[in-house]
Amino acid sequence: MPEVAAAHPEGGVARRRGAVGPVALVVAGGLSVQFGSAVAVLLMPRAGALGVVTLRLILAALVLLAVCRPKVGGYARADWGTVLAFGAAMAGMNVLFYQAADRIPLGAAVTLEVLGPLVLSVVASRRLVSFVWAGLALAGVVLLSGGGFDRLDPVGAVFALAAGVMWAAYIVFSARTGRRFPQADGLALAMAVGAVLSLPLGIVEAGSKLLVPSTIALGLAVALMSSVLPYTLELLALRRLPAPTFAILMSLEPGIAATAGFLVLHQALSVTDALAIALVIAASMGAVRSQVAGKPKK
Repeated sequence: MPEVAAAHPEGGVARRRGAVGPVALVVAGGLSVQFGSAVAVLLMPRAGALGVVTLRLILAALVLLAVCRPKVGGYARADWGTVLAFGAAMAGMNVLFYQAADRIPLGAAVTLEVLGPLVLSVVASRRLVSFVWAGLALAGVVLLSGGGFDRLDPVGAVFALAAGVMWAAYIVFSARTGRRFPQADGLALAMAVGAVLSLPLGIVEAGSKLLVPSTIALGLAVALMSSVLPYTLELLALRRLPAPTFAILMSLEPGIAATAGFLVLHQALSVTDALAIALVIAASMGAVRSQVAGKPKK
């Protein structure tokens, strides 16, 4: 209560520090995954977009399986169906996103991709104000496209939008997997499924290039930065952070991606592009806040 905090200011400070901790974990995870994506773009000339996806998923799966050591017995058929769907969504999201990042700037790719979770939030909310936020996001996308996606490369834009659809599916099946499997066991198993699904694509595109030691080393860096580290940080954060707050922080991903693209890949943003990304971030935050405000208080 406010009067307690006033009487014991150190308690208020402790609570603020407790809130800052998980927020810092989420932001660190966002920085890790987006800068990992920038490193992945640098790796694409060596192994191709599909080869990078394969390296990322396989190496991340090996690390997670070694750390988590998930058991494979004692689960129902529905549990395995959820893991398979989660792994398929993970593989599809990565394949489509890296195809997009190979064609359009990283910030633009993530901005278009984040529309998937945004639409999911609007549909889940079913409130009129959510459509206002959706309209704001649409305005940002129109600005980003310059009135036509040909400025961005239409194929890359379509891949990014499709990645957003898979991201929405990833969120749904990630939650279901978390309820059915203990700790990070479900994530490790789903990552293995995604790795198996992506392997034929990577072999067809990259072949023996996947076995070059320097390529494997960079692939391991991408796997750790884009999968293992951010997932671990997010898992720790979600134990102390409300899900709506987590979702709002995840809305910052396009801005982080644009920064990573500028610093690592030298992908400069125009004023219009920066405004477009800001509109999509604002729409995502607004949609999450509206969804929370619309829930009845217990």
